[in-house]
Amino acid sequence: MAVHTLPAGRSTVLQSFNRSVPPVLEVHPGDTVVVSSLDASGHLEAPTSPGEAKPLMFPDRLGHCLTGPIAVRGAVPGDVLAVSFTALTPGEWGWTIAGHRRDALASALGMDEAEPQWLLWDLDPAQGTGVNQLGHAVGLSPFLGVVGMPPNEPGEFQTVPPRAAGGGNIDCRELTAGSVLYLPVTVPGAMLCVGDGHARQGDGEVGGTAIECPMTSELVLDLAADPALQSIHAVTPTARITFGFDSDLNAASAEALGAMLTWMQAMYGLDRTRALALASTVVDLRVTQIANEVWGVHAVLGRDALR
Repeated sequence: MAVHTLPAGRSTVLQSFNRSVPPVLEVHPGDTVVVSSLDASGHLEAPTSPGEAKPLMFPDRLGHCLTGPIAVRGAVPGDVLAVSFTALTPGEWGWTIAGHRRDALASALGMDEAEPQWLLWDLDPAQGTGVNQLGHAVGLSPFLGVVGMPPNEPGEFQTVPPRAAGGGNIDCRELTAGSVLYLPVTVPGAMLCVGDGHARQGDGEVGGTAIECPMTSELVLDLAADPALQSIHAVTPTARITFGFDSDLNAASAEALGAMLTWMQAMYGLDRTRALALASTVVDLRVTQIANEVWGVHAVLGRDALR
């Protein structure tokens, strides 16, 4: 299988999903792509002081700065694209901002009039650590926030809300190196776009940003021969994961849990009610993110949960 390199430059990045945008790279199923991405805002230089204005790839920012689209030869709607994260290497800098949102959560937290506050991070990918300007040190756990395909409809679509069809801004911190994300193909060629590198994030991405950073990602793109589900799901080194996205938390939870029950029925030969009883003992429901206009929920079944 071939190995391709895709840098992040003016001819290879975009900030919306659009099925009409031609691919910047075409690969065969099973090929590897080493893809570079800028941080979510598309900074061309590292910020050196909190709130400092630095040149952006898109001065009129509309969404995440993503690299792509990448076409996978032979992919058609009805297929499931398997994205294997072989390696994920953050850049040497990152940032986090909070207090910049004016929404129901900010109001509930008493932060309607808060001044935005920035953390600037020095990242050491080799050591797997990050330190901010206040001296707080964290271990890194890098992943891509956005991995997705355009809706099969004409026009431009925002990168912010994740979609059950095609994925996108999933923001699941479980999708570290060694994981495989399965995405239903929405358009011919798949037209995959990736970016929004996160050096570390907590479940929920509660302040609206993670440690936002550039990323170099080694991905294997393939078509799943026998996917466990036709909906978005993942296999990580430690768990099986299903997802739900909805403006209603109950609906998002039901979507994630319902997919997990279907998976467990197939794995263990259970009817749905028994699968739910078993899930109640071994499945965790986690809030993936609260920052992207719709709730994200993921259901997690640990590999060692059933012995």
